[in-house]
Amino acid sequence: MYFDGASSYLGAGAGALLIVPDDQFVIPFSYRLQWYIDCTNNVCEYEALVLGLEAARKMKIKKLEVFGDTELILKQVN
Repeated sequence: MYFDGASSYLGAGAGALLIVPDDQFVIPFSYRLQWYIDCTNNVCEYEALVLGLEAARKMKIKKLEVFGDTELILKQVN
C-alpha cells in the first residue's frame, strides 16, 4: 500500500493505492479525497493511511507492506 497526503492554502487531500500482486497480473485499487478545510500535512497523511488500511481490511488482506513519505507515521505503523 502506498499512501500520501498534502495540505496547502488551496485545500487538502489524501490518497492511498493498494496493489495486489498476483502471478499473472496486478490489481490496482486507488482512493482519493480532496477537501477544503484547514488541516496540517500530518492530518492529511494520517487520513491517507487510514483510507488505505480500511480498504485493505475490507478486501480481507492479511499481509500488507506500507509505503509512505512520512517517517513519523511509518514508524508508528511498524
